[in-house]
Amino acid sequence: MTVSVTAAMARGNALLDELFGSDLDELLSSLHEVDLPVGAVLQEPGKPVDAVLFPVKGVLSLVVELEDDATVEAVTVGREGMLGLSVFLGAPTPTERATVLVAGRALALTVTEFARQVSIPDGPLERALRRHAAAMFTQLARNAACNRVHTVRQRAARWLLMTADRTDGARFALTQDFLAQVLAVRRASVNEVARALAEDGCLTYTRGTIIVLDRAQLENNACSCYKALARHGGSQQNVGKNSQHMTHRRPPN
Repeated sequence: MTVSVTAAMARGNALLDELFGSDLDELLSSLHEVDLPVGAVLQEPGKPVDAVLFPVKGVLSLVVELEDDATVEAVTVGREGMLGLSVFLGAPTPTERATVLVAGRALALTVTEFARQVSIPDGPLERALRRHAAAMFTQLARNAACNRVHTVRQRAARWLLMTADRTDGARFALTQDFLAQVLAVRRASVNEVARALAEDGCLTYTRGTIIVLDRAQLENNACSCYKALARHGGSQQNVGKNSQHMTHRRPPN
């Protein structure tokens, strides 16, 4: 049985949270909820996309495939954004593979309906997606610099903070293999970093589950990229803020 998507559900995603009134009501009937199980492949390089996804919980990873089956993470997407930016930018197919790192849920919209929704010049969804595209480019540039300059410990702390922001709490499941993939390091390096952060009182990491114990201390271990990305990409912790003002918002002039 298909469950109807409500305004409250839609406001779990920052982009949809930018919509109000008839703009949101019209979109709700075209959205449907999908599960995001860990490890699921959501898009492949060179293959057409059937639907775009607006995550409301969980973390998606867009990776670049290299020779010898090696992969490097380019960006991550959570409830602040959308999977399917290539569709919005007019590319025929994506160039990255998208997988689920942290399980969750998303609201799906067919490519056909998505194209109709963003065809309105300077419409609310189109404006939100332009800002999201800029934030994704910033994240991509920051990731490139971060991977080159900062230590594995700093990058791991930054990534864990961003992941905690995209979940409903300080506890989430994450395997060492996945963390090694997103940090582009050996699994042994992940063990060392996890142990160091645990000894510093930041977190516990047992049987594939991370619990952030001291967020402030974890921020102390992270590089400056975390705060920079929060400034440019928006705070995931504020997603849903408009739900408290749905009946009072007015269209922008």
